[in-house]
Amino acid sequence: MAGHSHWAGIKHKKGKADKQRAAVFSKLSREITVAAKLGDKNPDMNSRLRSAIQAARSANMPKDNIERAIDKSSMTTGLNFENIRYEGFGPAKTAVVVVTLTDNKNRTASNIRTIFQKYGGGLGTQGSASHNFIQQGIIKINKEEMSEDKIFELATDAGANDCMFYDEYYQIHTNKDEIYDVKNIMEKKISNFISTEIEWVPINKIKLKQEDKEKMFKFLEILEEDDDVQNVFTNAV
Repeated sequence: MAGHSHWAGIKHKKGKADKQRAAVFSKLSREITVAAKLGDKNPDMNSRLRSAIQAARSANMPKDNIERAIDKSSMTTGLNFENIRYEGFGPAKTAVVVVTLTDNKNRTASNIRTIFQKYGGGLGTQGSASHNFIQQGIIKINKEEMSEDKIFELATDAGANDCMFYDEYYQIHTNKDEIYDVKNIMEKKISNFISTEIEWVPINKIKLKQEDKEKMFKFLEILEEDDDVQNVFTNAV
């Protein structure tokens, strides 16, 4: 878990910076629009939409932006967004999984391929990198919501597999198919969630030298700035 948590922690802190705000809002808005388009526009009846809205609120997205993103779902009948996963190897032969949400897979594939090549890596076929990871449901909650003892008890009672503690947030692990069942139980005690996502958690980690860490950080930063990229996972530490 160390590798994933290390980079996730950097991403979490970066997301707070003003220069990242517009990009973060854009990705969150797209997820809200797609969730509303694919399901009920009432978040109480749509777990994916509810989680997207909670993530948007956690990022301090204005209420008007959230409502516009939901309304946009009725106006995008001609757009078909797809979740497409790309796999490859980045700096120092680290395994990388990139999750995208795109309406133009040719554009997205070209952009992702260029970024990998620029940093000395390359895209692979499906399964080439993902065998270094397992998929898990990951629920992140601000530490201000509840004490460690109470969050551990709540997560256990809800059927979670694990509860991990970091400086700014709790990280609850579930089976990927049970993430919303666990979250629905936890929502009875908690109203604010940082994120609720199915993530690729590394099994085998690669410890980078300092010079490779700097290159990896820049590589991940450029990937995350792409409008179509929703999440990036790596086994680097």
